[in-house]
Amino acid sequence: MFFHVKELQYNAKPSQPDPVYAKKLQEILGGQFGEISVMIQYLFQGWNCRAEQKYRDMLLDIGTEEIAHVEMIATMIAQLLDKAPVQQQEEAAKDPVIGAVLGGMNPQHVIVSGLGATPTDSVGYPWTSRYTIASGNLLADFRANLNAESQGRLQVVRLYESTTDPGVRDMLSFLIARDTMHQNQWMAAIEELEQNQKAIVPSTFNQEYEKQEVSYSFMNFSQGEESKTGRWASGKTLDGQADFEYVANPEAMGQNPQLNPAPPYVHGTPPVSELVR
Repeated sequence: MFFHVKELQYNAKPSQPDPVYAKKLQEILGGQFGEISVMIQYLFQGWNCRAEQKYRDMLLDIGTEEIAHVEMIATMIAQLLDKAPVQQQEEAAKDPVIGAVLGGMNPQHVIVSGLGATPTDSVGYPWTSRYTIASGNLLADFRANLNAESQGRLQVVRLYESTTDPGVRDMLSFLIARDTMHQNQWMAAIEELEQNQKAIVPSTFNQEYEKQEVSYSFMNFSQGEESKTGRWASGKTLDGQADFEYVANPEAMGQNPQLNPAPPYVHGTPPVSELVR
């Protein structure tokens, strides 16, 4: 059960309208690593959680907070569009050079949403649940969550750098700080899980059934050997099960595939012998 509190988690008040920046802000709302994505991802991970109660509780804590972030950004976008000098922005965008920089106002902010936010990214692509991950394996999911928060914080920082509006920057600074916490949170949860199980996902699969001779081999499949100096090419593996092996010139280990001709009903390319006839 959810309750809505009328006050925002943090202020979302721009100093002045800016419809072009409202378009940019859509990315951290409805983009692949936006707030809608992490909101849905964390909530479904929590609702489906069959592990210890503390993990379910934590996931629902952060998933619910992300609802608040969606509300903050949607509110900010609406206010950036409020009484916006749309005509001036669009006139400026007619200049090829200025247009290339500004990109113009998102026309859907007028036509579709009536000066409101939409569940889309900065180029108008609709948000999709395909952006989200909820596999039922917490270690796999928490690593995905860490990536989502890393990419999300990166995008918010870039947006912070692309505006001078003190009100917008104030809200973004709050979101950046929360992403700092969330990255630390997922790293702590990953560390805790790795202490209780193997680091490789899934930890429950018997490694005897995999081709163990290549389980820890780093294969050089590109020109040059600079990659040889990396942590991943020598020394103890991170799961503690073996040592990394560097393979300078990996050889093909499979067969030369020769497929049978397609049957006549497929109407593929016939054999040369038939073409001659």
